[in-house]
Amino acid sequence: MDTSDVTSTVGDLEAQNMKLKKSPPFSLERFHISEDYGFLLPDPLKELSDYYMPWMEIAYNLPVMIESHQLRVRVDVMPLLSCHLLKGHKEQYLAHLLLSSITMGYVWQEGENNIPKVLPRNLALPLVEVSRTLGLPPILVHSDLVLANWKKKDPDGNLDTIVSLPGGESLKGFILVTLLVEKAAVPGIKALAQAINAVLQPSDDDLLQALKQLKTSIAEMTKALRQMHDYVDPAIFYAAIRIFLSGNQTVREIWNKEDSKRNSKFSWKDNPAIPEGLIYEGVSEEPLKYSGGSAAQSTVFHAFDELLGVCHSKESTTFLHRMREYMPPSHRAFIEEVHSAPSLREYILSSGSCLLCEAYNQCVATLAELRSYHISIVAKYILTGAAKAKDGGLGHLPGPPQALAERGTGGTTVFCFLRSVRDTTLGRIIDPSD
Repeated sequence: MDTSDVTSTVGDLEAQNMKLKKSPPFSLERFHISEDYGFLLPDPLKELSDYYMPWMEIAYNLPVMIESHQLRVRVDVMPLLSCHLLKGHKEQYLAHLLLSSITMGYVWQEGENNIPKVLPRNLALPLVEVSRTLGLPPILVHSDLVLANWKKKDPDGNLDTIVSLPGGESLKGFILVTLLVEKAAVPGIKALAQAINAVLQPSDDDLLQALKQLKTSIAEMTKALRQMHDYVDPAIFYAAIRIFLSGNQTVREIWNKEDSKRNSKFSWKDNPAIPEGLIYEGVSEEPLKYSGGSAAQSTVFHAFDELLGVCHSKESTTFLHRMREYMPPSHRAFIEEVHSAPSLREYILSSGSCLLCEAYNQCVATLAELRSYHISIVAKYILTGAAKAKDGGLGHLPGPPQALAERGTGGTTVFCFLRSVRDTTLGRIIDPSD
């Protein structure tokens, strides 16, 4: 072999090694997380092929069909369609959004009256089929309602939902404000990756910059959440929206110790109005058990907790880990990867850097502030809504679901859960004297 060939080969290897050294070991791309949108689905599709027109015609008119009590009639005569023509993950996510939204409407069309025990096969089979493909449960979850349920309304950047349920502008506001919270988290998600890389390939300067960016991002999430007051009416949320989402009573039920021991899975049973669960016709002869959507299904908070080393109580951890079953598989894998990374908190403690310690503490304190504000939001939309219901201040709206109201208009257990999560977050602040 010519010596020039050897020299060239050695040079190529050195160049490759330099490239590898420059590549960060922890990247968002591996988990299909967008640099621009974070956990949001970038530019979701709004339509499927004409073959799936029966799904779209129903899903895009759910509020009218539910309020006119015609949804079940339409679903019962809907043709049984296969998911084999769905091309790519965006079509699959849209199909899951359509079918899971139709499912919530079908079950709760009459409120707590005349709740069906069976989801018809023409809805159950395709919902379960696409759910298995995506690795999601066959029910409406956070990734449906928020992450994949948005579109640009006009060139000015105003947003709208793709699918809606009863609740009008308040439901739309609830979904889009939650979406804005997710969008505000994007710089924090990128900062999380930067922080892990700064620990894996030690760089205190990079880590300090990442922590500052993370703190700013969490503060922006709180700022975005404040818009909930502008767009969501507490009475409408309490009386009209909550039953279709069923997130709050899920926390109340499952966080309860005795309930956690009794049930190995989340279930429609979380709502006492449907204790037996729901039979998915053609899928199982026994009722299947799943939970409705919840903010605890947002990957953002799980990832930030894992990065900052926030360890919650046994009961809270059990609930939060179960909620991960309702996330897209790549998001669950991301959380596990963050968990498996070297401890950021231990790195900072061993560094002896006052600047890193202060920056870390600011992140933890800002996350606790976000959780405190979330508690105030829940209090307003549960307690104020309940008070209006009791005083007959709901106007044209029907009364709230009695099964939810009877479980405590104060939602005692959900507040215990939220306060516990907030307090354990604060408990991770590093005492400079240690």
